[in-house]
Amino acid sequence: MSSIQVRPATLRDAKAIAQIHTASAQAAYKGLVPDEQLKSMSSVDKRQAYWREAIEYCEPQVQVAIDGEKIVGFVGYDRSRDEKSRPTTGEIWAIYAAPTHWNQGVGLALWDAARDGLQEEGCTNVTAWVPLRNERAIRFHELAGFKQELSTAKTNVIGGVKIEEVRLKRPITN
Repeated sequence: MSSIQVRPATLRDAKAIAQIHTASAQAAYKGLVPDEQLKSMSSVDKRQAYWREAIEYCEPQVQVAIDGEKIVGFVGYDRSRDEKSRPTTGEIWAIYAAPTHWNQGVGLALWDAARDGLQEEGCTNVTAWVPLRNERAIRFHELAGFKQELSTAKTNVIGGVKIEEVRLKRPITN
């Protein structure tokens, strides 16, 4: 039985979110991007500033996963940022679990919370952009019912690093 609880993020959570974002990205991209580029993605301070602003302005909406008293993951979601997307299309902007909590139900609990939040906002579909080489993330999204839209592959620059991404999509309800 999972002890994971999910709640809306507060400004006090920004540092923990930034630390999880950094640690998880570094673990996920080790061996996929050069070490030098991996270092350039390691600024907790920059991420903390980003997540403080996101939480303060609810763009995206941010929820955290708690195990006991400790934040072990987070999800940011809102309307799709893609041009020409319908107003009923939501997007998972970011979903991360602390590497110490991978494969323990954190991602699923966060996905459930994001799906419920998007459904309350009137969304009928949801998308997520996932790095093509991040097999763990693609597998997670596919297990959650997302399907790859291969024609959407693009190169995105994240922290000065070029990363090939593909959009995945699914209906909010199945």
